[in-house]
Amino acid sequence: MVDSGLWLNNPSVAVISETELFGDVVRQSRRREKATDDNELAVRHLSELREGAPVVHQAHGVGRYLGLETLEAGGQANEFLALSYADGAKLYVPVDSLHMISRYSGAGDELAPLHKLGSDQWEKARRKAAEKIRDTAAELLDVYARREAQQGVVYEAPGEEYVRFASNFPFEETADQHAAIEAVISDMTSPQPMDRVVCGDVGFGKTEVAMRAAFLAVQSGRQVVVLVPTTLLARQHFENFRDRFADTAVNIGLISRFTSGKEVTQTLESIKSGQTDIVIGTHKLLAKSVELPKMGLLIIDEEHRFGVAQKRSSRLFAPKSIF
Repeated sequence: MVDSGLWLNNPSVAVISETELFGDVVRQSRRREKATDDNELAVRHLSELREGAPVVHQAHGVGRYLGLETLEAGGQANEFLALSYADGAKLYVPVDSLHMISRYSGAGDELAPLHKLGSDQWEKARRKAAEKIRDTAAELLDVYARREAQQGVVYEAPGEEYVRFASNFPFEETADQHAAIEAVISDMTSPQPMDRVVCGDVGFGKTEVAMRAAFLAVQSGRQVVVLVPTTLLARQHFENFRDRFADTAVNIGLISRFTSGKEVTQTLESIKSGQTDIVIGTHKLLAKSVELPKMGLLIIDEEHRFGVAQKRSSRLFAPKSIF
């Protein structure tokens, strides 16, 4: 072993590091496979579960979460998730197997089924779901193939009225917001059908992007549908659109389960006659009673809250769509 103190303090010895000699070395780091779960229904913490709620076990299907129980196995006490199934059967899942459990996303909790342990009921349900997915995928491929082959509506380029409407926006446009607006206008003035997804955090100004597109569509004599997942959001959008379009002659309607029967009937007649330019509503807009003779633009807010078939409803499959 060499005494470093003898040569480090020796002025006749120069110490040169590897970096100084060879320069910086770019190190190739190995890609590590991350155990990620993209399933938004996956249960990642016990606090996400409440007693009595329906849950899905990957291998056994839909049951009800009963809570945590401590059981002794092999002389050692461990915590288990207790799940109830049909005919009073119970399944105990170790806490460290939480990744096998996900939340139920079907109908309301009270309508969720209870599968029978040891039967092929769950496997049949999975096969049926897989077949339906394949059918939906094939249908979408056909829809998009026909859509691409069609000529879309070509909207008029923004004129003075659009400039006046845009100038009434009470805030300064951000760079991203301006880029999104320009991209949507470019799509709408193109002969190709449009499907554009506008993403952004709360406060980004996505609603203004949709309003600009709606104004352009109405100016070209087309009707606009704004589809939202909840009645509260429908009311909020209705009030926001009404305020934003207050200085225009645009007629805006609202359809939701909180709208009275008389108002719904009047709005439906107004939509059918083409007098309503923009209609805002929830899933009720998907009903066959809603007739849109001049459908031109579909705007879906929180589109992930709708199913594929709902978003691609043949009645609402507008030439131009914003998600």
